[in-house]
Amino acid sequence: MSDDHTTAASGSPGTSDHQETVRRNGEESRFEVHVGEELAGFSLYKDLPDDGQRIFHHTEIFDAFGGLGLASTLTRSALETSAVEGWRIVPVCPYVKKWLESHHEVDDAVDAVRPAHLEALR
Repeated sequence: MSDDHTTAASGSPGTSDHQETVRRNGEESRFEVHVGEELAGFSLYKDLPDDGQRIFHHTEIFDAFGGLGLASTLTRSALETSAVEGWRIVPVCPYVKKWLESHHEVDDAVDAVRPAHLEALR
């Protein structure tokens, strides 16, 4: 399943304007951020349907797109989409965990990381 969430921004290297789109790629269990049509990064997750939890365990922005704020854009969209869909968010990824410290939009949908979550990622 793929859902698009588009935001406009400017200042991309080599261009004066670019369009950022966050898409869920359910087949690869990740949210992707695109600049134009180019993949700029992703955030991996693992769903635990029995517990209603979505574990975010790795976020990566490719070097060519660093410094554009894409990790924050990606994380905000991925977490808000997950919360709206009814998933409980488990922030194993260090970036997601740090992002949540200063962004409180989904606080009521966040669960603490437990050993069982780490085991599920093995």
